[in-house]
Formats: sequence, structure tokens, C-alpha cells
Amino acid sequence: MEIWSDVVCPWCYIGKRRFESALREFAHADDVEVEWKAFELDPTTTSVHEKAPGPSDAHARKLAAKFGQPVAQVQQMIDHVEEMAAGEGLEFHQDVSVPANTVKAHQLIHLAGERGVQDAVKERLMRAHFTEGEPVGDDETLVRLVAEAGLDAAEAREVLATDRYLPQVREDVAEAAALGARGVPFFVIDRKYGVSGAQPAEQFLQVLDRAWAESRPLTLVGEGTEDTCGPEGCAI
Repeated sequence: MEIWSDVVCPWCYIGKRRFESALREFAHADDVEVEWKAFELDPTTTSVHEKAPGPSDAHARKLAAKFGQPVAQVQQMIDHVEEMAAGEGLEFHQDVSVPANTVKAHQLIHLAGERGVQDAVKERLMRAHFTEGEPVGDDETLVRLVAEAGLDAAEAREVLATDRYLPQVREDVAEAAALGARGVPFFVIDRKYGVSGAQPAEQFLQVLDRAWAESRPLTLVGEGTEDTCGPEGCAI
């Protein structure tokens, strides 16, 4: 299972929870390998490096200005997303979310994949952004957060200083486009099935069951040498 997402994408966090719910119901969950892939919602975003107090509707006003929509309408959309998140057990506080360029976060997620703690790091960064209002575009904040999730702080700092995984991040983004992903979250199973968006857990479970069935050959029971017909005829 390959999952393209961004740590500042609300539907990606909701989709992560729904997929996890499906996985808990999947009989072969222990055999599912999950790899998180990079996708940048807005590569031009400038990171804010510290929490900044502001009016309660500052986030809605910023989005309204960006997309040319009324503030009240945008606020309704934000409230709807937060309600959906709450339904999956997530606590969103988008009013305190800090703008972040996520290319460095994605590099650390790649490092986490090599160190066996990728899901923990992905989860920590998403919770930091949506629940805690942490500046996940700030180097030192990133180092602290990923260290809490199991990465070595010194290695994480070195990765950020050298952009060690920048080519892999760029490759992920290009690969998503090649696969036809127009948004995230985007889930790909065995490079055969693609699921776009934060679908209900039941949808994920159906696709997992189908992919599992198709990936396993039939088990032969009995030799069947005396009661079968073949190219040379029947054994009679």
C-alpha cells in the first residue's frame, strides 16, 4: 500500500484514520506493508517559524482571500472538516494551524521509512500541525517532533541541512502525477487499485479484500491424477 499525502492536508489525516479503521478489520493486516509518499499541496508556501496569536477567524480569512470566497462560506467548510475529523476521533484546531512548506517534513518521513518509524513520524507531524498548532516548516521544531516519534535528532538535523532526501521527494511528486493523482490522499494497492480521497473505511476494506484475493494463487487440494482429463485424453 502506497499512500500519497501531505502533513498539512486535513483530508489526508482523516483518510489516514479511515484507512487504519479498515486495516483493523482486515483479516490479513499483518501482511500489509504501508509506505507514505510525498505530495506538496502548495510548494510555494512560505513557512512560519513560530506560533503567532491572531483573531479566531484568521485562518478562514486567509483561505477566503486565497480562493476568492466569502469568509462565512469558508468558515462553514472549515467547520465541516473539523466535524468529519471529530467523527474519526481526531481533534482539529485549524484556527491555530501555522502555514508551512512541507518539503523538509517529507524528507524526514523518507528517513523515517528507512529507520522503521515512518507511520509514527507521519502521525506526529500531522497531530502537531492540526491539533497543536506547531510550525512544522521550522527545522528545529521538526527535529524535536520526529525525535519524539523515534528518529535520532542528530541524523534528522543532518538530513535537513543537506537535503539528503530531496530527490526522493521530487520523485514521489512526479510519480503521483504519472499515476493520475489530482489530489490527496491517494492510495495505491499493489500498483493495481487506486483509491482517491478519504473514502469510508468500508470502501478501503472492500479494496483490500479484493486485492488480497487476486494476489494469492489457488491452493491445490488433492492430486487429481485419476479422475481428470488432460491434453492426452482421459484416464478411463
